[in-house]
Amino acid sequence: MRMSFLAAAVSVVALSNAALADVPSVAVDIAPVHSLVAKVMQGVGKPDLIVQPGASPHGYSLRPEEAEALERADIVFWVGEGLEPWLERSIEALAGDAKSVELLETEGTTELEFREGATFEKHSHDHEAHGAEDHEHAEHADHEHEGEEHADHEHEHEEHAGHEHEGEEHHDETAHAEHEHEHHGHDPHAWLDPQNAMVWLDVIAGDLSDLDPEHADAYAANAAEAKKELEALIGEIDGELESFRGTSFIVFHDAYQYFENRFGISAAGSIRLGDASDPSPSRVAEIRDKVAELKIACVFTEPQFNPGLVENVFQGTDVTIGVLDPLGSDLTPGPDLYPQLIHEIADGLTSCR
Repeated sequence: MRMSFLAAAVSVVALSNAALADVPSVAVDIAPVHSLVAKVMQGVGKPDLIVQPGASPHGYSLRPEEAEALERADIVFWVGEGLEPWLERSIEALAGDAKSVELLETEGTTELEFREGATFEKHSHDHEAHGAEDHEHAEHADHEHEGEEHADHEHEHEEHAGHEHEGEEHHDETAHAEHEHEHHGHDPHAWLDPQNAMVWLDVIAGDLSDLDPEHADAYAANAAEAKKELEALIGEIDGELESFRGTSFIVFHDAYQYFENRFGISAAGSIRLGDASDPSPSRVAEIRDKVAELKIACVFTEPQFNPGLVENVFQGTDVTIGVLDPLGSDLTPGPDLYPQLIHEIADGLTSCR
């Protein structure tokens, strides 16, 4: 009887290991998207995170364990070349047999063009049109996938060599000038619109089901549950931001327009034009003038960057300095990170009144 029990136990373990072995190996670029994939895979498996919390996705040097995660991946979910110009080549080199899912290119994703100027003059009318009464479901169906690329020449990488890591940045003045004149195409920070996250949940579940039909029902059920949670989240954040609407604020870099567009708020401008270039003296002067002219109440820095720049720009003013983080660097990666991130951004905004 004892031997029979042991044999049965061994059999169960063997079957469990076999089941786990059949689950696709999944790699994901950044923590917010990793959270969505982890939610869909909950109870089935766990995805690997490529870009670690606290690091900039715009330029990243893979660690050995992250390169190994790509090598064993059956599928890779990533935002797109506009956010990570280096990742496509890494996928081709290390995960050539894996399915590559560029989420910005998936059907149903709302894309917004980059805003222009230190104070976003060109786009100010768009946000006025999506005010508090109709902001929940602002439609942008006319934004076509034109294939325009936001090429960041400061972060072009040779495979595994010469990369900068975790927030280290280039400061070449010529590259700054080129970046300021070529900041065009679609803004890649699309995960900050929970409606896009809902679209991506279905994409993730569908692609995982194609690779792993045995767990298709689990993926679909998890995605459906997550979408209900995000619907509720949109309502919660909408209410939380009611008292903040109308507040004039500036962000460190223009990463938040998807969040702004979804919830009917609008930044007056950004300190940095893009994700890799420091502002020119003329840009700083323009922003300081606008702060006085528009009576800016709040300026938000980010934990990935040196807060000294913001402090220097607004020294001697009455502006309140807060912190926003589009990546959730202080949050624990996993299925709960995405809603925590959206709440954290809303809390950061409302704390500055």
